[in-house]
Amino acid sequence: MSEASIRWISGPVLRARCRGTFQVHEALEVGEKRLRGEVIQVSKEELVAQVYEDTTGLRPGDPVQGTGRPLAVRLGPGLLGHIYDGLLRPLGSKDQQFVEPGGNLPDNDSLFEFAPAVTEGQELSAGAVLGTVMTSREQACLVPPDRSGIVESIRPKGKYSENETVCVLHSADGQRQNLRLSHDWAVRRPRPITQRLPVDQPMVTGQRILDMLFPVARGSRAALPGGFGTGKTILQEALAKWCDADVIVYVGCGERGNEMAEVLDEFPSLEDPRTGRALMERTVIIANTSNMPVSAREASIYTAITVAEYFRDQGLHVALMADSTSRWAEALREVSGRLGELPSESGYPAYLSSRLAEFYERAARVRTLAGRDGSVTIIGAISPPAGDFSEPVTLHTKRFVRSFWALDPERAHARFYPAIHPLQSYTEDADVLSAWWQRQGDPEWSTHRQRVLTLLQQQARLERMARIVGKDALPPAQQVVLICADLVNEGFLRQSAFSKTDRYCSPRRQSAMLRVIIRFIDLAELAMQEGASPEQIAALPILRALQRLGEEIAEEEIDRIRDLLRQLESEFADLKEIARAS
Repeated sequence: MSEASIRWISGPVLRARCRGTFQVHEALEVGEKRLRGEVIQVSKEELVAQVYEDTTGLRPGDPVQGTGRPLAVRLGPGLLGHIYDGLLRPLGSKDQQFVEPGGNLPDNDSLFEFAPAVTEGQELSAGAVLGTVMTSREQACLVPPDRSGIVESIRPKGKYSENETVCVLHSADGQRQNLRLSHDWAVRRPRPITQRLPVDQPMVTGQRILDMLFPVARGSRAALPGGFGTGKTILQEALAKWCDADVIVYVGCGERGNEMAEVLDEFPSLEDPRTGRALMERTVIIANTSNMPVSAREASIYTAITVAEYFRDQGLHVALMADSTSRWAEALREVSGRLGELPSESGYPAYLSSRLAEFYERAARVRTLAGRDGSVTIIGAISPPAGDFSEPVTLHTKRFVRSFWALDPERAHARFYPAIHPLQSYTEDADVLSAWWQRQGDPEWSTHRQRVLTLLQQQARLERMARIVGKDALPPAQQVVLICADLVNEGFLRQSAFSKTDRYCSPRRQSAMLRVIIRFIDLAELAMQEGASPEQIAALPILRALQRLGEEIAEEEIDRIRDLLRQLESEFADLKEIARAS
């Protein structure tokens, strides 16, 4: 192992004189406390490193020890259900949110039920399934992606700790390789796959405005930008609870300590609606608050995506919630400034765009080395200063995501949640997901989606006119458009995360709700053409029922929507008779 000594230090960045050979991204142990760090620049006689822990007390002359290995984390069956810091060291509980300086990942003494899936003499390729491990769910135990060989010995079915050898491989070069239930992997190195697969089905979130108007496919990427108080964290928590992913990885990257404390307090007590068990059983939380070392904030994003890829390689569908990538970009900016690099837009380093691309491109639906299909879907929150979507992090992120869910402060202040602005948001996954909705029994999904978006665009234009001339001065046809648009907003797009009835909406209920609302719009337009006034349409009792549709009709009562449809037809038939008589 190579050695160096500190020559200069500023915050998390140090320069050290080398006595040996170092390489970029090599993990380091710094000072007497053996603080964890990483090489970021190397010259012939000097290295530059960032330290992932508090550097208070370090001074010139303190030792720097190279490990000869890249910065890595340990991946194993014990990850699920726990809370970690940005370097995947366990925090233990919501009251223990810090790790002792220099602390490493402690040995996990828990025993896991292991069942082998291979026999002696069998040849195993990289990433192959070695066996299964039973935790809160069945997990696959994998051969590390950089190992392969012939099985020399395999332990029988039984209980083993993560660090016990369960298999010995004889590799092609004659080396014996001991395999455990866990293995280490470099966080900045994407885990290898066999091939990328095209996305073909949505990640169902249970939120109507997302699933119906701006869906995200499994293995795709979404951005969630919004200013302070617009509901980013609440929406991400709702997505984590209700989306149809097998595993949730939630990374709080540089968020305020009180917000992160709420997450740590609420998640362990949440119930998984799919199983009735604790939601934490399929969740990994990586907590890195704003008062933790800034360099660890930068590393936490890579730690989270590496954990997500590990579960993806088991053939699982993973949702990664990053809250927020703006704080991560600020960490890049601070370290870059201490390095004296030439700043780019708003002081961010010139490589901000490429770093964002590296992160988001690790989302994919793939064929794993074991021949299974898995996916990682990334939903990255952005906290633009003053809600300015033209700032660099938001602008660059838009280039690499396929769904953009813009949170609107005006909607949030009006207590309209989710506060997603339907005219500032977009998705590129809608076309490829149309076939999935047809298979679910909704062949008109694309038509209805476009109809709603067009109606909301008309509403925005007419409201600008109404502010000048007054709503009553608008022609009847335009007043009916505003009535219908208000129904779409109140009856379909508004959805409370705290409502027991409406916090989740299945695709079947979404289709049924939108179908009856579209029918109201059609009949309202026909009635207006036959002489009915906007006031008569707005006074129909069915309109009030449709505005409360999400709250009044639960998942198990979807058939009641047919009764509303019959009432709708009846009331408009009566209205037409009144219009003709007058």
